[in-house]
Amino acid sequence: MISVREVQSNEKKLINEIVSIHLNTFEGFFLTFMGRGFLNQMYKSYCDYEYAGLLVAEDGNKTLGFLAYSSNFSGLYKYMIKTKIIPFAWYSIGAFFRKPSAFMHIIKAFLKPGEAKRKERYVELASIGVDPKSKSKGVGSKLIDELKNRVDFKKYAYITLETDAIDNDLAIHFYEKNGFVKKRQYATSEGRKMLEYRYRKSGNHK
Repeated sequence: MISVREVQSNEKKLINEIVSIHLNTFEGFFLTFMGRGFLNQMYKSYCDYEYAGLLVAEDGNKTLGFLAYSSNFSGLYKYMIKTKIIPFAWYSIGAFFRKPSAFMHIIKAFLKPGEAKRKERYVELASIGVDPKSKSKGVGSKLIDELKNRVDFKKYAYITLETDAIDNDLAIHFYEKNGFVKKRQYATSEGRKMLEYRYRKSGNHK
């Protein structure tokens, strides 16, 4: 039976399993390029920071998938810089030598949350991944349902997420099936076409 719960920062083995799922799910993505050590520090930060969280879907002792979220990304990134600057710098240097252009990508990633200020308060679904062996079992939907249950829609107007607009039909269908509605399409500074989706609880029109 699949259950979903919040991950604690002292569950090092579990966080490492979540990183493995990330690496298998997001091949070719920038954060994957940053490596296992960087991802371990990042997902631990989701557990430690007051306005963020990391959910895990399990079947007994088997880790099936995860979901990371935050209601204050600017604060989360500041927290990560303040508390983990040395390990993040170490892993970033390694990425820089493997690919020098990665350094500017890191800087932009840490500056972006400060730029994306909106009048409404919202929760961002930052990352969701399911073990390839556990696909089509409803794991992702269970993770999203748990996030919806945890969000206080009297305080937050909606849940938002961003996903690729090109060659991403399965993910787009998945989000729409789970009640997310397309808000806009835009292009990053690198020219990557993205979609923003939002979920609002029925009757919640703040």
